[in-house]
Amino acid sequence: MRLLIVTGGTGGHIYPALALAQAAEKRYSDLDLLFIGNDDRMEATIIPQAGYAFSSLHTSGLTKGITQKAKAIVQMLKAITQAKKIIREWKPDLVIGFGGYVSAPVILAAHALHIPTLIHEQNSIAGASNRLAARYADGIIICYERLFECFDRKKTRLLGNPRASSVLEVPFNKTYFTSLGLRMDQPLILVVMGSLGSTSVNDIMCEALPKLNQAYQILFVCGKGNLETVKKQLPKRDNLHVVEYVSQLEIMDQVDLIICRAGATTAAEITVSGTPAIIVPSPYVAHNHQFYNASVLADHKAAFLVEEKDLNSEILNDKIERIMGNPKLRQQMSEASQALGFPSAAEDILNWIDEMKR
Repeated sequence: MRLLIVTGGTGGHIYPALALAQAAEKRYSDLDLLFIGNDDRMEATIIPQAGYAFSSLHTSGLTKGITQKAKAIVQMLKAITQAKKIIREWKPDLVIGFGGYVSAPVILAAHALHIPTLIHEQNSIAGASNRLAARYADGIIICYERLFECFDRKKTRLLGNPRASSVLEVPFNKTYFTSLGLRMDQPLILVVMGSLGSTSVNDIMCEALPKLNQAYQILFVCGKGNLETVKKQLPKRDNLHVVEYVSQLEIMDQVDLIICRAGATTAAEITVSGTPAIIVPSPYVAHNHQFYNASVLADHKAAFLVEEKDLNSEILNDKIERIMGNPKLRQQMSEASQALGFPSAAEDILNWIDEMKR
């Protein structure tokens, strides 16, 4: 099996692609794998560090302004030509794109060369690159039912995010858990707003968390570069723990409630783990897609949704107490969340790849 994966721009595109690559390594003894991504985005570092072969292109989005749009179009045409060269030399059995500006030219190049193609859309609002690529792709994988309305239903399947499959493969790490100062016999609330955190949300958390019932232990992941600022704002308490980063999957089994964003990877992880959530979607993302991701969980009563503009310590504490003070509600939210998960996403996608190859 010769598999070419194209992805880039953000972790929401990159980590599902890596999860599929890891699943493919376990399935195929004859696997040859190549990634394509942008030369100046995070994938150019993350993917080689993960041990995979990587070829780069240079693309950018269709931002505002005639000059910038013209530049982006020229870059895309050049990227299509470069992608054709890579594909001719590498001869993949199939090309799968996970979004980001770099995906579209590679999918278009593969289509022109009659190589089978799939695209994967992680969010509930389709990205611009995938909307363009979908016209030429042989198959489209989605994570939300609402996207059947956006794509050609005949070639679209609801299979979920391969990152979800990774959640079940990471065992609970008690040693790591206790190294964070956490106790096994005390309910745990995890607060995490992404790897960089959110300065505005951090300020609200610093006001709200000290007011919580001290029967709960709180792990507040404040994001890179924010640790000292946050520690100065918070009182020192045995139940309140602050870190810049946490290996989240290693502790998820013991998390009773998560307060988080609604990126594609986060949504995949919490639905498979069945973790009750209070979701504060980032308003700073394209097409406000995190709001729509979160809305799906809220509509199914798997999470409470609070928009950042409405967030304050009173609202947050009220939501936390409603959930943590009601074990029956937590159980109902957990079951509703798991019903939205796709634990076999990676295997189901590989099954479709096998089908297309045949």
